[in-house]
Amino acid sequence: MSKSLPLSRCNTTFTCLLLLVPDLANAHETHANGNGFMIGLSHPVLGLDHLLAMISVGVVSAVMGGTSIWLVPLVFITNMLIGGLLGGYAIPVPGIEYGIIFSVIALGAVLAIDKQIPSVIVMLLVGYFGLMHGHAHGSEMPEMTNPLLYGTGFVMGTVGLHLFGVLIGVGANKVPRGSEILRVTGGVVGCAGLFLLANMLLA
Repeated sequence: MSKSLPLSRCNTTFTCLLLLVPDLANAHETHANGNGFMIGLSHPVLGLDHLLAMISVGVVSAVMGGTSIWLVPLVFITNMLIGGLLGGYAIPVPGIEYGIIFSVIALGAVLAIDKQIPSVIVMLLVGYFGLMHGHAHGSEMPEMTNPLLYGTGFVMGTVGLHLFGVLIGVGANKVPRGSEILRVTGGVVGCAGLFLLANMLLA
């Protein structure tokens, strides 16, 4: 990574977010009764894998700096929409669940190693991750839900999580040893991804 990132209370923030997740085993469950927008909005937030990956995308984009601070999230969201359409039309894509969990592990590793990674590689990875997450959103849309409202909801939820990640990254530059804090936070995210992988394999 070309720049160190900010925020002294990163670990506390991520820990609090972990505690807010009601049920890891049912991270993707939604309920058909309710507003389509709110269901879509909550989908990225209530799934621990979605939550960690999307926040991490924002942090990574801030670490890269320059135009990457908006280009990386844009690549994710664009591919997420494509994946959402594929999932909504029940067009299969192999390895969705593994791809989603790999996104958590990989993004955590990117932050933990704190090394400059070519932007092309980051874009390709983020694009792939966006496709995986989007397919999950689309395929898990409850019946009788307005697709437009649902899609708008999960896009807005994703944008909010990206922005939160950017704030974490930008904030890290303003505190002592911010880069080290982000490396530890990346390690925590990566370990959470490994936990999710083990949980899925043992289920």
